Amino acid sequence: QVQLVESGGGLVQAGASLRLSCAASGRTFTFYAMGWFRQAPGKEREFVAAIGWSGGYTNYADSVKGRFTISRDNAKNTVYLQMDSLKPEDTAVYYCAAGPNLSGDYGRYDYWGQGTQVTVSS
Repeated sequence: QVQLVESGGGLVQAGASLRLSCAASGRTFTFYAMGWFRQAPGKEREFVAAIGWSGGYTNYADSVKGRFTISRDNAKNTVYLQMDSLKPEDTAVYYCAAGPNLSGDYGRYDYWGQGTQVTVSS
């Protein structure tokens, strides 16, 4: 089992930055690829970014490329999502997830956090 706890969400204005954190506990963190997903009201959960176990491979949704950066610190069992140039359409609950392989498919992740709300005002 892996327990994931997100933090760092909040209310910001368009153009601002936020950094989300996801702290992991339980089974060895380095066994897992990590992903960030988001879900806005009335919409399906969508892929945001993912990172391989070593941090050497990353993948991003087109909508966030060049604005968001995913990283991980295996010594701290934590994955981060740096979000810059935020837009109102980035408003959603953001979830981190752990799975065996780097993937943009949420069905391939085994463990999920409870989510953190990000609201971007115009």
